[in-house]
Amino acid sequence: MTPELAIVLGLLAAAIAMFAINKPRMDAVALIMLVALPLTGSVTVAEALAGFSDANIVLIAALFVIGDGLVRTGVARRLGDWLAAKAGSSEVRLVVMLMLVVCSLGAFMSSTAVTAIFVPVALRIAHSTGASPSRLLMPLSTSALISGMMTLVATAPNLVVSSELERNGLDGFHFFAFSPFGIPILALGIVYMLFARRWLGDGAAVPESRGGPKIAEWVKEYQLADREHRVMVTGRSSMVGKTLEELRLRESSGVKVVAIERDRVLLQPTAKTKFKAGDILLVDLQATPDEAAQIRQQFGVEELPLTGGYFTDHSQEIGMAEVLLPALSILVGKTLVDAHFADEYGLRVIGIRRGRSPIIGRMETEELQIGDTLLVIGPWKQIRNLQSHGQDLVVFNLPAEMAEVLPAPGKAVQAVCCLVLVIVLMVSGLVPNVIAALLGCLLMGGLGVTDLTSGYRSIDWKTIVLIVGMLPFSIALQRTGGVDLMAEGLMSVIGNSGSYVVLGSIFAITAILGMFISNTATAVLMAPVAIAVAKDMGASPYPFAMIVALAASTAFMTPVSSPVNTLVVTPGNYKFSDFVRVGVPFAIVVMLLCTLLVPWLLPL
Repeated sequence: MTPELAIVLGLLAAAIAMFAINKPRMDAVALIMLVALPLTGSVTVAEALAGFSDANIVLIAALFVIGDGLVRTGVARRLGDWLAAKAGSSEVRLVVMLMLVVCSLGAFMSSTAVTAIFVPVALRIAHSTGASPSRLLMPLSTSALISGMMTLVATAPNLVVSSELERNGLDGFHFFAFSPFGIPILALGIVYMLFARRWLGDGAAVPESRGGPKIAEWVKEYQLADREHRVMVTGRSSMVGKTLEELRLRESSGVKVVAIERDRVLLQPTAKTKFKAGDILLVDLQATPDEAAQIRQQFGVEELPLTGGYFTDHSQEIGMAEVLLPALSILVGKTLVDAHFADEYGLRVIGIRRGRSPIIGRMETEELQIGDTLLVIGPWKQIRNLQSHGQDLVVFNLPAEMAEVLPAPGKAVQAVCCLVLVIVLMVSGLVPNVIAALLGCLLMGGLGVTDLTSGYRSIDWKTIVLIVGMLPFSIALQRTGGVDLMAEGLMSVIGNSGSYVVLGSIFAITAILGMFISNTATAVLMAPVAIAVAKDMGASPYPFAMIVALAASTAFMTPVSSPVNTLVVTPGNYKFSDFVRVGVPFAIVVMLLCTLLVPWLLPL
């Protein structure tokens, strides 16, 4: 062993130790190695930083943006809602469909993001059907990990292994090269989870932390159910063709138009909004039933049913917030009419609370006082804009539903079309994969699916830095003879045992190493070793590279093996032993299946 190799292996051991104890953060460890390796002389500064210009690194970043577009537009959530409707109360059907949907979506976007999306969906389904969350969430995480075995872009280790093949002068894997292995593993995983979920018991989930009051709670607290009405403008109505400004509904009869439903789209009314026959109005009116009937007759509108869950059902379009009047607010001492509140802020006040009790009666004529709490309603954009009026209004309570509001509603079709185009371009090979992904990002931006700020925010920079920081190890180990040494060491132990034993051993080493460090870092380290072993055996490098990629996604064994597992620990109320009990047997089964399947489909 040369001194240069000893230094590189020492740095590698230090990196693995820091990864294992998680101190410092993984991306910080990668940065330390990025700085340290050029100082050893085993790589140049340009080689150490080359990862930032690597096409696969740019591709990974672009895929984060595309995946975020599916989240922002509600594509993933609609899949979850469809799943809940189709599965019904059958737990078997629910587990099967959940794993199929999660794996299908995870094949084209981050498995961590898919898990984060579907955890609340699974919890909602568990609550409505009475199923135990612990019997749903581990199948969810398992299928998310298996999704990494479906396509080239499904997980970072696949791209790392493919990049290593290209670095050795070989063709990388094509888009669906992993699918012949992932599909049978998914089928096996579904069957296994239907059996293994009984080991997870019927433990209840840890109570979900409250992100804020529910809109339904405000409806009850401010007594809105008795004041809100839903009416339809008929063809004989005197309102047809007239604007709010002309009708002066608030001044003449105390009617506040909160929203207009027109052609299944919810509109925010303004002073210049003209009413049409067939418009459905959500109005706020403090009146007795007889007075309300008289007003309906006066304006020629028909009453429609309004359920208690109306505001919750329309929480994507209609927002609510509680705001407080500070001492220096210009609204203090004024009425809502005097302050022209709706015109100034684009919101309507539908409740006022003074102290602990809501004010009952005509709020428009009530003089506002310091410390009054106003319940406002209107578009989420206008509610967010209240932050710029901090001297006059302080937003102090936002509903829990705000966390589920889609940033780009109505853009789901565009997002799906962009995704389909990217997949077609990648599969056809008309352009390089990175160009296809970047084109998809540009189209999503141009079509309003995402924007630059959201795009940069969606990229998991920790993952990017981790990969870039660890890539120089591959060059350093090859240049100092470390890869050959590892390959020779492995061959000396198992070289005469046959190709199946060698493949199984590489799988086992990769999977075990992935229990302690990132599966991406594991792929960076093991891919060159596997390719070197193939060269020593005079075999094709493709089955050896594929076995590393598949093993890197076999992170079922501990809750810290992957962020996917970590996300379900708390909501599923899992213990460390639950993952060991369920994950280890399945990992062994997957290893045996891959050891048999890989050399059959990718001949040695």
